[in-house]
Amino acid sequence: MLLFKNSSYSIYRFQRLLSLYQKNNETPSISSSMKLNATLKKLLDSKQYKEALDLFDQKFEICTDFTIDMAIKACTISKDYKRGFNIQKRLSSNSLNNPFIQVSLIHLYMGYGDIDSATRLFSSTANKSNYIYTAMFKGLISNNMAEKVFDLLDEMDIKPDSFTLAILFKACAELANDRAIKIGRKLLDEMPENYRNNVVVLNSAMHMLMKFGDIQSAERIFRSNKKKDIITYNAIIKGYVGNEMFERALDLFEQIHLNFDSVTYTVVFNACAGLANDRAMKIGKELLAKMPDNYRNDNIISTSAIDMLMKFGDVESAERIFRSIKTKNIITYGAMVKGYVGNEMFEKALDLFEQIHLSLTNVIYAIAFNCCAKLCNDRAMKIGKELLAKMPENYRNDNITTNSAIDMLMKFGDVESAERIFRSIKAKDIITYGAMVKGYVGNEMFEKALDLFEQIDIELGDVTYSIAFNCCAKLCNDRAMKIGKKLLAKMPENYRNDNITSTSAIDMLMRFGDVESAERMFRSIKAKGTNIYGALMNGYNLNGESWKCFKIFEEMKEKDVIPDEIAWNILIGACSKKQDSNTKRID
Repeated sequence: MLLFKNSSYSIYRFQRLLSLYQKNNETPSISSSMKLNATLKKLLDSKQYKEALDLFDQKFEICTDFTIDMAIKACTISKDYKRGFNIQKRLSSNSLNNPFIQVSLIHLYMGYGDIDSATRLFSSTANKSNYIYTAMFKGLISNNMAEKVFDLLDEMDIKPDSFTLAILFKACAELANDRAIKIGRKLLDEMPENYRNNVVVLNSAMHMLMKFGDIQSAERIFRSNKKKDIITYNAIIKGYVGNEMFERALDLFEQIHLNFDSVTYTVVFNACAGLANDRAMKIGKELLAKMPDNYRNDNIISTSAIDMLMKFGDVESAERIFRSIKTKNIITYGAMVKGYVGNEMFEKALDLFEQIHLSLTNVIYAIAFNCCAKLCNDRAMKIGKELLAKMPENYRNDNITTNSAIDMLMKFGDVESAERIFRSIKAKDIITYGAMVKGYVGNEMFEKALDLFEQIDIELGDVTYSIAFNCCAKLCNDRAMKIGKKLLAKMPENYRNDNITSTSAIDMLMRFGDVESAERMFRSIKAKGTNIYGALMNGYNLNGESWKCFKIFEEMKEKDVIPDEIAWNILIGACSKKQDSNTKRID
């Protein structure tokens, strides 16, 4: 447990506390207090928190500040907050002014989510050290309040030490917005020279830069780090995975000549899952086969391994790992259900889902709704609707869960229920609107789709543009043409080279009979995929210009674009139309 780990820092703390103890505790004998401290530490190291706290209560009269500090830490780790608050009420003013006890109390408050009490205690501290700032920063990050870390940093009138700096880099990584990027880069630029070989600080800085998408700067720090440990390698591999640079992640993994830890196995399995090609399958399966037994009941590693195997399509091996896990948690079940859905084994997904006897998370609800939407039979409708009816209130404003529920209901053809959920959502995002518009299109309610589309007053995503273009293409009346062309004219430049969005736009223009605009858009696209060529050829067939398909097919050959099944079928259709026109001419 990190809080009780021996280090030079904890020795320094012990010496400080001993000094404070000698000043503030004159009555109790040193030997009995030291003996109590040793017994408590032994119990805490073996995670016997209740026994340790019971002993603390019995011997409270001879407890030193060091003992109190350990007891409050034990309450935080064991989440026995009530007991921690009771200890705080019994403390003398001297103990309450002990800087180490103050920090432990801040950790206790933050663990309970009582930000106000932590802030009050912090504000009342006269001489604020890096140690107390670090406690506040960590607590705010763990309570998803990284933005407040920066507000507090603005008030900080001392230079951050290495521990504080590492936590600040973490806050910047969590937020990764413009303010975080600016602060993170400034902290990094102004970092003292003596921290530039501090492994903890550098690992945190690399993680932050990877979250910013600044791969080059992260790699520069990695190369400059003379004392690379396994955490250093993990940070950079995890960064590559987060930036979808899976090949680079595996390249670096193969250079590691250190013992792997649990994080290494997890991030490499994630890299292999993201890539899922022959190389990834070979590395992933070899790594799994060689993995020590003590990691095989680590739920985080096992979940990553299950996800990887499911991505490889090796469902049997994933099931074998799942069965071998002694204590399955909700994330383990989630990985299996998601894997079945990804492999289109929807009935198996529902079978497993019905075996879960744990509290469901928002992610599990979303996966289950997706599964029911895909299956869309009587059983799926029954399970999906029952699940939705029982879903706790706190998930009903979770956009991921409600978006999946809307999609499911639309697939069931239950438009009214989907609309009811949509209306109940307080903070609708673009994905929520997208799910509704897509649902209307799927139920051939194109006018309703356009009505809702015109109510959207937030920035559109690429998926929303595609759905709207598809809707206009299906409706193909004056209103649809007006909306579709106006939308296309306003579409940001960065979406014009998105193959999915551009394919939908070309298809829409061709259905409007506007061949010229479709061709202009086609020519403007830099990296054309098979679907773009297919949309143009299909449009030529629709507009009686089948002969142009052959010219496009020749261009595909020149550009080494391999036609898919759809493109071949369009080309066969073009040949058939050409043959028909030749026959008519002969007649």
